[in-house]
Amino acid sequence: MPETDPPELGSPHRRLKLDTLVRLRWLAIAGQTAALLFVHFYLAYPLPLSLCAALVAASAWLNIFLKVRSPQSQRLSERSATLQLGYDLAQMGGLLYLTGGLGNPFAFLLLAPVMVSATGLSARKTVYLGLLAAGIATVLAVFHLPLPWPDDQTFRLPPVYATGVWIALVCSLAFMGAYAFRVAEEARQLSDALTASELVLAREQHLHALDGLAAAAAHELGTPLATVYLTAKELVRDLESAAGELPAPDALREDLALILSQAERCRDILSKLSSLPDDRDRHFKGEKLSHLIEQVIEPARAFGTRIEVDAGGEGAEPLVWRNPAIHYGLGNLLENAVDFAESLVTITARWTAASVVIEIADDGNGFAADVITRLGEPYVTARGNREGRPGQGDIAGGLGLGFFIAKTLLERTGADLRLRNRPPPGRGAIVRVAWPRDGRSPWQEGAGANAADIGNHADLPPAQTHI
Repeated sequence: MPETDPPELGSPHRRLKLDTLVRLRWLAIAGQTAALLFVHFYLAYPLPLSLCAALVAASAWLNIFLKVRSPQSQRLSERSATLQLGYDLAQMGGLLYLTGGLGNPFAFLLLAPVMVSATGLSARKTVYLGLLAAGIATVLAVFHLPLPWPDDQTFRLPPVYATGVWIALVCSLAFMGAYAFRVAEEARQLSDALTASELVLAREQHLHALDGLAAAAAHELGTPLATVYLTAKELVRDLESAAGELPAPDALREDLALILSQAERCRDILSKLSSLPDDRDRHFKGEKLSHLIEQVIEPARAFGTRIEVDAGGEGAEPLVWRNPAIHYGLGNLLENAVDFAESLVTITARWTAASVVIEIADDGNGFAADVITRLGEPYVTARGNREGRPGQGDIAGGLGLGFFIAKTLLERTGADLRLRNRPPPGRGAIVRVAWPRDGRSPWQEGAGANAADIGNHADLPPAQTHI
């Protein structure tokens, strides 16, 4: 994984669609218009119709502006959604001020924007809107025009009753807002958990499919690989018998030796893929960290890139169970570093009583900024190949399956894998693989081994690695 936090699987507070707020506002406009026309023309109660119509028209023009300016499928930011809901509260407060304040039976519609916020926005934004609604209700309890009523009568709420309406409205805001938020939050958490489960299942399906491909490859490639191996041995034998007739037997011999070594390596890989690991005696199959690193490095030496090892830590050198997943995962990461390095790859190993950390760094161009957060997914290419480099990178970047398999296999052993680029002015990429040394860790205490077994690094401090 990258050094930065990965993207969230699901946003804790889903962003509202613009179309949702626009539709709700049109519904409110229709209801407000119908109520005003009914009171003014059917009941014939006096009311400031022009001012009320201006407030309704303002909402209509806002909807038209939003429809023309932005696509209806747009997801609003929390700030934008909060501002729009705040406007709806202010517009409703203005209408209530012109039509009787809290004495208006529609005063409880002040709850609507707060409910929308509780179901779609964060708790902080919902609290802000709730306080705004409570403030508007408080102002309306004291300042408002008379409620539309017949000409010869005046409707006034008794002070005690008006206070009760205000308390009921504020309590409803608090209770219904909190209730709606909790219900929506549980639904969001369940949805996020299901999304995470789907991603994990999809990842496992990818890996299982690749397991099947590996088994098929081990079966199908066995025969042609054996043919290549035998043919190379025959060519070596023929070269030795005809050394005097060929112009440059030494160069040919080196090429054939490379073919033989790589064919032998392919045979070893296929044998591992076609056999199941046996965990019954894994406690008797421990190998030192230095031996593990040397086995990982050995196949990569043929590519000509200089590889340096720097290892040290607290106490005895740890032992690891002989696990093909660890060998393959680290080997794949090293080959990737060798493929894109300019001239040097550095392997740094550190261990403490709590963890074992291996870092693989190269001096190449580093990871591309636009894909580093998605590396580890199948079919995501890490870096383009550098021209003239031998090895797997000759196919420009590949499909990203090797890194996906390596990452998944290492994580199955309990490792945490992180990626980053060297900070400027440095160049190159760094892959950090860390295992916690707990009861489930593949790492054991070394039997009398120490940092000196690796070389002359016993005096290195057990601090964080600096490459």
